[in-house]
Amino acid sequence: MGRNVTGEQISQFGVTRISKNFGSYPALRDVSFSVLPGEIMGLIGPNGAGKSTLLECIAGLLTVGTGTIWWEGSPLPLKKRKQVIWYLPDAILPFARQRVATTLTLFRKIHQNSKADLDRLVRQLGLSPMLKKPLQTLSKGFRRRVLLALALLSKQPLLMLDEPFDGFDIRQTLSMMDLLRSYQARRSMILSIHQLTEAEKICDRFLLLDQGRVLGLGTLDELRIQTGLTSDATLEEVFLAIT
Repeated sequence: MGRNVTGEQISQFGVTRISKNFGSYPALRDVSFSVLPGEIMGLIGPNGAGKSTLLECIAGLLTVGTGTIWWEGSPLPLKKRKQVIWYLPDAILPFARQRVATTLTLFRKIHQNSKADLDRLVRQLGLSPMLKKPLQTLSKGFRRRVLLALALLSKQPLLMLDEPFDGFDIRQTLSMMDLLRSYQARRSMILSIHQLTEAEKICDRFLLLDQGRVLGLGTLDELRIQTGLTSDATLEEVFLAIT
């Protein structure tokens, strides 16, 4: 798991009582949580729990019915969210027909990274054999690596990644987790993860979501106490106990 998190630390980002309806269907119901500086928050829950909807509401892609999104103690208006948040949706494919090298170079220049920064990311992500290929021709796993490179080239202090390890095998997933952790001192992250075993390995705290409701929030140890489980209970066992 990630670093130690204490309740004494001051939250950097948060949402307060966010609700969202699609017609008569309540997709999000009074969701509140906060993220500490440099923290990796795991957003977990089954398919249809509202994870992607919550991220899209935070990013401003969807309007919210009620609630407040704030940054460093002040409300974060829609027009300023791009300055604070980089959101990577699941299955997005930007500039699909362009060569990978062209897209990475464009993003490097937009975010004013050095060529050495990009070269290091290409090496860490194993993208060298893919640079001359169009993004749309890559496998799911390599597409995901390119998207992670784009996210890590960005400068926003809060990263929101939807299913960042989808398409990776176990070794690749662990390698990508190590890469994300290397950025943890500089950026906070919200990771929406379907696989609970993966979330347990990388996240500092967890927001358990089901049917648009928050069922639990805290470190794994805190959630174990809330559910009355033993100190060796897994995140999966905690989630099953809560739901």
